[in-house]
Amino acid sequence: MGLPLEVDAIVFDCDGLLVDTETCWTRAETAIFADHRHAFGLEQKKLLIGRTLRDGAAAMAAYFGRPQEVEAVTKRLHDLVAEELAAGADALPGARELVTAVRGRVPIAVASNSPRPFVEAALRSAGLADLFTHVCTADDVENPKPAPDLYLTACAGLGATPARSVAFEDSGTGARSARAAGMFIIGVPSLPGVPLETDALYPSLADPALTDWAAALVGRPT
Repeated sequence: MGLPLEVDAIVFDCDGLLVDTETCWTRAETAIFADHRHAFGLEQKKLLIGRTLRDGAAAMAAYFGRPQEVEAVTKRLHDLVAEELAAGADALPGARELVTAVRGRVPIAVASNSPRPFVEAALRSAGLADLFTHVCTADDVENPKPAPDLYLTACAGLGATPARSVAFEDSGTGARSARAAGMFIIGVPSLPGVPLETDALYPSLADPALTDWAAALVGRPT
């Protein structure tokens, strides 16, 4: 399937798509697994990627056989990730270039399952905070991803029709959210070997095909 050239808006996920924050989350998750005497690897990461802070903590507590510790794990995860983000996170390859290329042609937004302070810290650290018209986080909706609410809210904030808009995602949770919202989905996986149900798939935001698409894009003026 070819990429759409007439687009109302483009909405980007943040963690693992625009900013290399998944390494921050992974270090935090690894520490919590170690606290509970469990190893942490790809299979465990697959259980957590794309989830909200609380959902990820609940998944970990269930994995440890300690569902009663959800609140404690949530706080521990929050504190560890906040500490990691305070040390800084880099933009992923091609992120700034692609966002800069499309923002003058199409309204753009971020839709992230992370809490707003985490998203703002990540975008600021990566030098991307000044590029987006609208930022929508898990704090802004009742039902975060995989429900469609985040993408629907982001599109509404841009005055865009979801069916004429594009979502960029790196996780299955996010892709399901964008699909439920009725958007065209471009996938850039952040984990190897994890299938994404998307309309198009690329290894990186720096892929030349995406650069060419951005140059040919036709959309509503910002």
